[in-house]
Amino acid sequence: MTVGNYSIVSPNEALHLPASHKIYVTVTSPKGHSQHHAENVESGKFVFTAMESGDYTTCFVSPGFRPPAKFAVDFEWKSGVEAKDWTTIAKRGQINMLEVEVGKLLDVTESIHDEMFELREREREMQELNRSTNSRMAALSLLSFVFTLSVAGLQLWHLKSFLERKKLL
Repeated sequence: MTVGNYSIVSPNEALHLPASHKIYVTVTSPKGHSQHHAENVESGKFVFTAMESGDYTTCFVSPGFRPPAKFAVDFEWKSGVEAKDWTTIAKRGQINMLEVEVGKLLDVTESIHDEMFELREREREMQELNRSTNSRMAALSLLSFVFTLSVAGLQLWHLKSFLERKKLL
């Protein structure tokens, strides 16, 4: 689960930005799928469940402002356990805060557990890559050794035939 909040902030708090100053916002997945798109907004919120692993990107575009103005974007991105609104869950279910804390801890534990399985899978892939690289290097070393011995043999044969022709042997 991923939650994001954004809003335009004027660098000079005394002056407010004109109503014409709005931005375009796009959130895309690692494979380029659009998760959120908004046009001509001053602020907004997006919520989605990430189906692809990797880095999601957010793009803020400001079309040509008339009159020109400088501004900043206040942006907050939460994912995983942080994205859940635990105060709303506590109010909605009329449960005490201890149960809410236990729920938080269970979610944290579950996310750590899932991450451990991902790390184990990555470790297995790395070990397989290490084994295949090791076997390739062993084959290449053996091939290099055989090539070096054959070149040495050819050099000895050539030297022997040269010395025999000069009648030194």
